[in-house]
Amino acid sequence: MSESGTARLRSQYRVRDYMTTEPETLEINHSLLDAVLLLRRANLRHIPILENGKLVGVLTDRDVGRFAPTMLLPLAPQDYNRVFENTSVEKVMTRNPVSTIPDAPLAEAVEMLYKNRLGCLPVLENDGVVGIITKADMLRALHDLIAVLGSQLESKA
Repeated sequence: MSESGTARLRSQYRVRDYMTTEPETLEINHSLLDAVLLLRRANLRHIPILENGKLVGVLTDRDVGRFAPTMLLPLAPQDYNRVFENTSVEKVMTRNPVSTIPDAPLAEAVEMLYKNRLGCLPVLENDGVVGIITKADMLRALHDLIAVLGSQLESKA
C-alpha cells in the first residue's frame, strides 16, 4: 500500500467508530464502595466521574487498589468495609482527565493514550460525556486495521 493510501486509511478512522457509547458514570459524591461494586458488576476498569453532569475526573480499578487498606494489617472486616463506605470517589479519582471528542481522528487518540500513559479517554460532546475509548477499544481498532491491510495485500498478490 502506498504512503498516501495508508494516510487516507488512517484519517478515515474516528474515535466515534470505536468508543463505548453511554459509559457507566458516577457522581463525585458517590462512595468508593459504589465505585467498586460498579467496577465489578459491569466488568469495568475506568469510570468517568461527574459533578452536575460535567466531567471532573476518572476513577480506575488501579486507583481503588492503591487506596484500599492492605490486608497485611490486622484490620477487622467491618473496618475494611467502612473505608470504602466512608470515602468519596472525589478523594481517589484522577482530576481533570485528558479527554477527546467523537470526531477526533483515532490516530490522535492513540497518541494521547500512548504519550500520557493512559488507559482511557473520556469522550466529550457539548460538555457532556458521550463515550469512553480505552486501550481495549484500540486493540479492536488495530485488529480491524490489520484485517483491512491484510486483505488489500492479498488482493495485490
